[in-house]
Amino acid sequence: MKYTKLPNTDIKVSKICLGTMTWGNQNTEAEGHQQMDYALEQGVNFFDVAELYPVPANAETYGDTERIIGTWLKKTGNRDKVVLASKIAGGGDYTAHIRKGGLNKKNILEAIESSLQRLQTDYIDLYQLHWPNRGVNVFGTRDFPTSTASSEAENYEEILETLNSLVQQGKIRTYGLSNETPWGTMKYLEACKKLDVAKPVTIQNSYSLIHRGYEVGMSEVSMRENIGLLAYSPLAQGVLSGKYLDGNSPEGSRGNLFPRFIARYMGDGSLSAVRKYEAIAKKNRISLSELSLAFINQLPFVTSNIIGATKMDQLRENIGSIHINLSDETLKEIEAIHTEIPNPAP
Repeated sequence: MKYTKLPNTDIKVSKICLGTMTWGNQNTEAEGHQQMDYALEQGVNFFDVAELYPVPANAETYGDTERIIGTWLKKTGNRDKVVLASKIAGGGDYTAHIRKGGLNKKNILEAIESSLQRLQTDYIDLYQLHWPNRGVNVFGTRDFPTSTASSEAENYEEILETLNSLVQQGKIRTYGLSNETPWGTMKYLEACKKLDVAKPVTIQNSYSLIHRGYEVGMSEVSMRENIGLLAYSPLAQGVLSGKYLDGNSPEGSRGNLFPRFIARYMGDGSLSAVRKYEAIAKKNRISLSELSLAFINQLPFVTSNIIGATKMDQLRENIGSIHINLSDETLKEIEAIHTEIPNPAP
């Protein structure tokens, strides 16, 4: 395994992070425990979860993924071996079953206590704001929704003061953003300077070979402000494994069970790009998944690459991508495709 540190901290994390959002829905508790056992054996010490999980979110399964991690931590006693990241859900209809009001002091304090209880731990290493209060272009929305421009933005100072009080109390070690934009990130940094408090260390945004929008603005923020990307959906919900090509929809796959989650990645441009990337992978005698993940693993603004799997063979392949180094020639071939079909998925 390869390691780095969460920016501006001494917290050592693996370059591969174990994503968990299928546990409690597509995966059982026993399977979640098996995945954590294997990941830790392979040197993965960084686990990412959210109070919202599993996905699709609903009132019946709310918090179950955190509970699965909590029972594993209690059973194994491995809390000191794991860097644990979680998230507070943002506001909106999608989270009406959790609470109302979005990100504010009351909700953050309520959310952190509930997560700590479910996770059976006294602290969370990295606590993240799952998405902003304001309307932004995330979750398949390509362009900024201008109709939301007049709506109220985040109460940045209240949020930051609350998060930093949790750091002082020892309930979290540090904090990060998620599904943020350059403007939103810089507003947080501006407020941090005003309040003289620690700034966010990471941003968890979507990034993959067919969705490289992070490079337009956000990658510069990452590198100039030292805020690392935690890349989620690096396989574009499985589309970059190639399993959905030629109209295939494997039984039990995410695309088969929840087709709306992969719809954003299934346009003609995306599928055309996937075929071209698949050809590069075959030329290099590696799988398309390995190519897709290895590309992200090598990027200078990426702190960790969040992989997820429902089956153990997928997990082994995804974690194993850390051992693949793409040549300059292969990287040039990838860039040629990106130039021809730039960011086909929103």
